[in-house]
Amino acid sequence: MQPITVLSAVEQVAEHLRAELLRGGLSGTMPGVNSLVEELGVGHKTVKAALRMLEDEGLLLNQGRGLQRKIALPEGHAPLALRVAVLFYEKGDESHDLFTRFQDKLKAAGHTVLHARKNLTDIGGNMRRLASMIKETEADAWVVAGGSGEVLQCFVQRQVPVFALYGGFGRLRIAGIAPNQRPSIVAATRRLISLGHRRIVMLDEHVTLSNAVLSGGSTFLDELTAHGIDAGKYNMPGWEGGFDGFYRCLESLFASTPPTAIFIYSAAQYFATAQFLLNRRLGVPQDVSLICIDKASYFNRFQPSISHVSWNDQPIVNRIVRWTNNIRQGKEDTRQSMIDAEFIEGGTMGPVPK
Repeated sequence: MQPITVLSAVEQVAEHLRAELLRGGLSGTMPGVNSLVEELGVGHKTVKAALRMLEDEGLLLNQGRGLQRKIALPEGHAPLALRVAVLFYEKGDESHDLFTRFQDKLKAAGHTVLHARKNLTDIGGNMRRLASMIKETEADAWVVAGGSGEVLQCFVQRQVPVFALYGGFGRLRIAGIAPNQRPSIVAATRRLISLGHRRIVMLDEHVTLSNAVLSGGSTFLDELTAHGIDAGKYNMPGWEGGFDGFYRCLESLFASTPPTAIFIYSAAQYFATAQFLLNRRLGVPQDVSLICIDKASYFNRFQPSISHVSWNDQPIVNRIVRWTNNIRQGKEDTRQSMIDAEFIEGGTMGPVPK
């Protein structure tokens, strides 16, 4: 019988961290002492001693006071596959063509893909709930779809590798990719104005008059103003409270001065709006013109075909897989990309109703 080896607290912490490093669960730089103390539930002295052990082994490089230790895996070491958690924006996104494609490609590259137990709509802007879910989810990296700047900052603060698929990543030092929809929105707005529309509304949960510059909504407002239309909160109302708030927003819009044209950011919200109009016996585009600032392969199958913004999303699939592989290899990857988009005019746009 082999004798039992009793490890000290320092040795146990060092063993845990060593396993994470070799597995590929940590990359780039090591979390700070305070973060490790909070995560592991041990004292500062224990963590510091464990980190010194890993430095002596050559797995960590001390970069000086105030700087995080650099991770230095042995030459030729191939980290294991990552556990990649996907945080969707709303229910139903998991079956979206783009999402299934990049997940399939991650699995083909050897990674494990798991879904967060709640989506962003479920969380409803509660950062405590989000932080708790991040902590409880056994994931090495995250892909977040449509996350606001506040949501993405929650991952940054916890030093969790995160890739932003759409959303408000522009001011954060993280990797992300999104279509550049601004020229398409300009083209669609000009087309609506040429058809006589002046009561034009853009519906997005996170895009309001107060944050129009940060969100890109200023492009829409500027175009209205350039054509002599007084742009204000009416044109960009925003809402809170998921789909319940969305329907309240629609009720408010049609209570007094109904819009004659509406931009809608997601496909799910587009069809919810179309149903709302149908219940009010309003036709598209006879009474209201609709444009979806989203894409779906089936839009052209509808009669009338759906006016929308489109882009090639294969680069998105490739970029997410490339980022995940870079994280697995311990490389820092914070590159942000924009994809050209185009406006596709369909049968859901028509002249302003008389």
